[in-house]
Amino acid sequence: MNRRHFLTLGGLTAAGLLTAGKTQGALINEARKNTKIKPIAGSWFEFQHLNIEEGLYWDPALKSFTAEQWKAKVWEIKEIGMEYLVLMGIAAFGKAFYPTKLAPKFELNCEDPLEAVLSAADEAGIKFFVSNDFWGDGRNPEKMMRDPEIRKIRQQAMEEVAARYSHHKSFYGWYFPNEAYLHPYLDEFFVDYVNDCARSAKQLTPDCVNLIAPYNIKAEKSDDGYVKQLERMNIEIVAYQDGVGVNSTKLGEPARYFEHLHAAHEKAARSRIWADMELFYFEDKTKGNLLPADFNTRILKQMEDLSPFVDKILCYQYIGIMNKPGSTAFAGVKETTRLYNQYKKWLGNQKA
Repeated sequence: MNRRHFLTLGGLTAAGLLTAGKTQGALINEARKNTKIKPIAGSWFEFQHLNIEEGLYWDPALKSFTAEQWKAKVWEIKEIGMEYLVLMGIAAFGKAFYPTKLAPKFELNCEDPLEAVLSAADEAGIKFFVSNDFWGDGRNPEKMMRDPEIRKIRQQAMEEVAARYSHHKSFYGWYFPNEAYLHPYLDEFFVDYVNDCARSAKQLTPDCVNLIAPYNIKAEKSDDGYVKQLERMNIEIVAYQDGVGVNSTKLGEPARYFEHLHAAHEKAARSRIWADMELFYFEDKTKGNLLPADFNTRILKQMEDLSPFVDKILCYQYIGIMNKPGSTAFAGVKETTRLYNQYKKWLGNQKA
């Protein structure tokens, strides 16, 4: 994730799209047809799901994981070809997932799951984006971003986490998990929040690469106003949520939005554009437990739509939605192995 490495469309830069009498749209359509579909490069990762009603099928298993099971899960993800993991939270529900004096300890079978997964990631060659939150109610991101008391705790937590864990070579950067949405621009308080977090991150871990994941791409307006916001945000990677799993966008729609966002990022020349692709669907249409979507009829199309316009595709998420058959760290319903096998078969065919 080096800075300013920007995507080209089928070998064509944005500056050279209008060539040989072809329209930009025609060239993009050709790129979409001919560009090799990018594999899933990484996934979000969690110790417990932030919305209890969505993770009922895997939270109990995660709660009982030993350190060895957490390590096995990291290796399992590595084996399927992923190289990045994004930790959703270092705290939730008023409790922390690592030893700290800032909050009570979340009751997990593993004393320090963060140490376990980073140690495994060191060996596996995984790059981790480590969260710096949720020290308040994660379902109220505006309060989390604007409350001075939460900001103070977040700063103290970043200092703790950097002191305890940044020696790990897998500690690649930070994830600022309080996400904003496009309408059509980002709220200015979100820009301030990102820059405040980045300031602390760079002081504590100077070489860090940092990531955010905004949502509601269907409202994007990738004009000069948005370009100026991108220019002012000190962030290396913006991984937009594609919205297919939450039914915000319909299958096939994200390509158009990502095309526009890609152009804005290239113009701003500040942060790279990745995708946060949703692997799930809701058990009860728009709410309830998250279940694995079908790879062949849905997820492959998502990957095809996103690939021409992003540098990397990350997914939300492997935990609870995919499992290797026979995994010693199984979390989720049995259908998770179907998705694993479907993706593994496709990936194997790409390498053949």
